[in-house]
Amino acid sequence: MYAIVKIAGQQFKVEQDQEIFVHQLDAAEGDKVTFDEVLLLDKDGDVSVGTPTIASASVGATVLGHQKGDKVIVFKKKRRKGYQVKNGHRQSFTKIKIDSIA
Repeated sequence: MYAIVKIAGQQFKVEQDQEIFVHQLDAAEGDKVTFDEVLLLDKDGDVSVGTPTIASASVGATVLGHQKGDKVIVFKKKRRKGYQVKNGHRQSFTKIKIDSIA
């Protein structure tokens, strides 16, 4: 059994007891969160596709913690002009565990 669910603007294929990283959510560690935007639901070969979402379906998850991703270097340069800019960025992520698909 799996579902395709929209979490924080991105679509994820999730199964029960799976741990995934999503963009940072406004929830404390240990909180239970519910995602209602289920786009597709597969229950033992019986596939339900939403238009655009399935109204009766939801996915429950537990927040395991917050982390930062790897640093990404953004370097800009224009040749022969003396222009150089170096910036770094670290994306914030939330690790969640899928508890139930209903």
